[in-house]
Amino acid sequence: MFDDVLARNAGEAEFQQAVHEVMESLTPLADKHSHYTQWSILQRICEPERQIIFRVPWVDDSGEVRVNRGFRVEFNSALGPYKGGLRFHPSVNLSIVKFLGFEQIFKNALTGMPIGGGKGGSDFDPKGCSDVEVMRFCQSFMTELYRHVGEYTDVPAGDIGVGGREIGYLFGQYKRITNRYESGVLTGKGLSWGGSQVRTEATGYGTVFFAQEMLAAEGSSLDGMRVVVSGTGNVALYAVEKVHQLGGKVVAVSDSSGYVVDEQGVDLEVLQEIKEVRRGRVSEYVDKMGDRARFVSNGSIWDVPCDVALPCATQNELDEAGAKSLVANGVRLVAEGANMPTTPAGTAILRDAGVLFAPGKAANAGGVATSALEMQQNASRDSWSFAQTEERLQEIMRSIHETCVTQAEAVGRPGDYVTGANLAAYIKVADAMVAQGVI
Repeated sequence: MFDDVLARNAGEAEFQQAVHEVMESLTPLADKHSHYTQWSILQRICEPERQIIFRVPWVDDSGEVRVNRGFRVEFNSALGPYKGGLRFHPSVNLSIVKFLGFEQIFKNALTGMPIGGGKGGSDFDPKGCSDVEVMRFCQSFMTELYRHVGEYTDVPAGDIGVGGREIGYLFGQYKRITNRYESGVLTGKGLSWGGSQVRTEATGYGTVFFAQEMLAAEGSSLDGMRVVVSGTGNVALYAVEKVHQLGGKVVAVSDSSGYVVDEQGVDLEVLQEIKEVRRGRVSEYVDKMGDRARFVSNGSIWDVPCDVALPCATQNELDEAGAKSLVANGVRLVAEGANMPTTPAGTAILRDAGVLFAPGKAANAGGVATSALEMQQNASRDSWSFAQTEERLQEIMRSIHETCVTQAEAVGRPGDYVTGANLAAYIKVADAMVAQGVI
């Protein structure tokens, strides 16, 4: 079956990797419930319902016309309208968007919310662009995308390179073109115009909540744990915040230039000022903190000894060498805050060593879960408090954890979060697809 996926999606390495990981988990179904692995269901799940690629022309501040490529892959709507973020980064291509959309199907299913899976973005790089250039690009991007989205059709959100600024420009252009204030068409909006409390923090918070549940199941907690968090984007920063709130100590963070180690615990306020206010590099943390911190430009953050590792940067960042280093240094738990940040070889090493390992489709589902809560608030013209929304997020992450544990135990693989997450999500989506006929 996988050979057919390879042939139909030649050259799309990231998408092939995501499909292979799910297919590997379906063996227990093939043995006991073969109707779930019939090729007709698998073939449909692996084939997007719709793939949209379009040109995005815009004018930079010097008057030059630039052209980028836009994508939206509407992968599966068996459980609800397509839901998934937009990524603006030079690495974005069809394979990346398809892998993210495929993962989103199962991640969204695990949340228990009525949302399908989709993903999109562009090879546009907002770094180094002025606010006006970003606005022009977003307006051009939405001028094409608007005809494909809607609160009952497809609801994009943010991802790498798409934060509150970009969502604002995209929403403004959608409103301008359609002449409708359709709050539910995008999530990640500003709090004063339809956004939700905790949405900014949700993915990072959710990852830490999930890790805490994993440790609790083993009779432990994050209190006193040494934690390493890769990345310094939105997910990483709020993972750092929640770890500290729960008693852990984050001793290292990173960006594409290298990583910093602070044995006293990373100072979140200083890091946020560097990354969110000045959009600087992580190396500047040492300039602020002096001798208590050190910067490493040519090494791996996974060489830093820790109890808990949270890869929160990008796909395939934690490879075989990194996994071996973590195991050698006694890591107890790895929870993926990013989408597929661990390579297959890295995952195998961690699981073979008995490290508790949570795949991204379970551990980082807090972001899309809170997006669905934002949609719920928009639909009811309501606004919830921070405490109410965070409590609901924690309940969802606890429920996802219980679902993964229960499903893994049901097939004789206790403690296998990868199998538990993949099987529980796949069964839910497959059941819905069968119920709705061959569509």
